[in-house]
Amino acid sequence: MKSLIFDPFSGAAGDMILGSLIDLGADAAKISAIIESAVDVKVSVDRTNKRGISATDVKVHVAHEEHSRHYTELVDIIKSAGLHPNVEKSALDVFAIMAEAESKVHGESLEEIHFHEVGQNDALADVIGSCAAIHEIGAEAIFCTPVNVGGGQVKAAHGCMAVPAPATLEILSSGDLLSYGSGKRELLTPTGAALLSYFAKPIDNLPNGKVLSIGYGAGDADTEDPNVLRSMLVEINDILTKDQIEVLETNVDDVTGEVLGNLFDKLLAAGARDVAITPTIMKKGRSGHIIKVITKSQNSERIAREMMKETGTLGIRVIPTSHRFVADRRMDEVSIQLKGEKFTSTVKIAQDRSGEILHISAEYEDCRKIADEVGLPLKEVIRRVEEEAWGKFGI
Repeated sequence: MKSLIFDPFSGAAGDMILGSLIDLGADAAKISAIIESAVDVKVSVDRTNKRGISATDVKVHVAHEEHSRHYTELVDIIKSAGLHPNVEKSALDVFAIMAEAESKVHGESLEEIHFHEVGQNDALADVIGSCAAIHEIGAEAIFCTPVNVGGGQVKAAHGCMAVPAPATLEILSSGDLLSYGSGKRELLTPTGAALLSYFAKPIDNLPNGKVLSIGYGAGDADTEDPNVLRSMLVEINDILTKDQIEVLETNVDDVTGEVLGNLFDKLLAAGARDVAITPTIMKKGRSGHIIKVITKSQNSERIAREMMKETGTLGIRVIPTSHRFVADRRMDEVSIQLKGEKFTSTVKIAQDRSGEILHISAEYEDCRKIADEVGLPLKEVIRRVEEEAWGKFGI
C-alpha cells in the first residue's frame, strides 16, 4: 500500500507542507498555476538549506496589504476559483476545521467569525496548493507521526499567547493528531494543524515498509534544529494497526456471580480494554472462574490491584504481547425512516489503514430505544441501521 507519511519533528505550516509535497514529486509548475489562477498571488519555488538539510522553499508573494476576511468570504473565493471538485472540497473542509476552531475560541457563530492571518491570500494559497499536491500524489493512505507544536509564546492579532495558539490547540483537541512540545517558538500553525488533521491518520512510529521517496519543505524560522517538514512515500507492508497490550489473568474459586458481575464495571472504569470471565474446574474438583483482562501496560498495575481488592486473589499473571492486530475504529451516525418517522443511530466503523471498511455495527442503546418507540424487534432495527450505514460509508 503506497502511503504518504508526514513526519513533523519541527512542526508544520502551510508552506512547509506544500514545499515537502513538491520536493516529494508534486509538479511545481502545475501546482503554482493552480494557486495563481485561484488567488491574487505569485508563487516562487526555490531550494534552500536549513541547518544542513536541503529543502524546497515555497514563497507566496502578495501584491498588496490585506485585511481580515469573514469565513463566508473565503468559502466564496474557493467556490469561484474553478478548482477540481476534489481539491475544492478538500480546501473547503480544511477551512471549515479552522473556522470551527476560531468559532469555539471566540464564542462567535460561523457567520460572524473572521480570520486574520489565516484569512489572507498566502494562507489561501497554502491550503489550495497543498490540497492540489496531495491529490496529485495520489497515495492510498496518509499518516502523520506526532507533531512538535513548539513552545514559548506567539504574537498574534489578539496579543501574545502561549504556544500552541488557541486555534491550533482547538484543532488538536477536536482531531486525532498526536502532539508534543519542544522548542521556544511556535512550530505548528493553525493552517498546518488543519491540513494534517484533515488528511492524515495518526501513527506513533514509522510503519514497517519500504521508503520510496523523501521530501523536505522549508519553514521560515531559523531554529537550532533544521526547521523543515519531512514527508515520505512508503510502501507499507502492514495494513492493520499493531497494538501493544498486556493480558492479566487469575483463577478464583470462591467468588459469587454478583461480585464477578460488579467486577466488569470496576475493571473497565480502571482502564481495561476487555474483560472475559470463563467457568472452569479447579483442583479437588472445585468449580471456579478464570478472569482475563486485556489492557495497556500503563494501566496494568492499577487493574491488577482492583482485581485483588474485588476478588481476594493473591496473584495476577501478566502476559505481555506486542503482536495484537487491531482495526482502526471511529464513530459516525446514520438516519433511517421507520413507520413514517426519522431516527438517528450511532454506528461503530472498523477499517484498516488504507481506509477499507472491515465491519460496521449499530450502537445497541440507540437501536433499543428506536425499537421500543416504533414497536419493532430489536434485531430488525439493528439490521436496518447497519444496512443504511453500509450504503452510506461502505462504498
